[in-house]
Amino acid sequence: MISRIAFPLASALFCAGICAGQSPLNVKPGEWESTISNDTRGQLPVPQEMIDKMSPEQRTKMEAMMKARGLGGPRTIVNKHCVKKEDLDKPFGNNDKSCKRTIVSSSATKQEIHMECEMGGGKQVGTLTFEAVDSSTIKGSMQMTASNGGRTMNVNSTFSSKWLGPACSESSK
Repeated sequence: MISRIAFPLASALFCAGICAGQSPLNVKPGEWESTISNDTRGQLPVPQEMIDKMSPEQRTKMEAMMKARGLGGPRTIVNKHCVKKEDLDKPFGNNDKSCKRTIVSSSATKQEIHMECEMGGGKQVGTLTFEAVDSSTIKGSMQMTASNGGRTMNVNSTFSSKWLGPACSESSK
């Protein structure tokens, strides 16, 4: 569930506006580098009953995983990814039927999407904003709240992405 909340924003930003028939951001295909800063606060949105059923080893492993993903404070990651022309034409998150996406505003330079997802008895609600500063530079943000079993977690992310060139390296494919 957490990976769906703190998903890699940079991969999503290129096709954000296509859902609901909108045009994509005016960006170049090729290799991109993204710097993503996440700040995750609150409690893991897993019902306490489920946590109580975990062995001490399972609980320790889960807590270590959450700490590595930035739960409880800020975390910045940098990654490279390849964006193909056909990626620009695909709807954002079209494989996830548990999420409803609503385009708040959309143009070739700026898009805002409201998302609501329900899965595993929990709910995630948030907003994604993308801005194509130019065809080689994108910045954006995500605010998401996840809740389940009386536990709530807030994720605030910002990112900036820059185009590196038309050819993708093996590591970014």
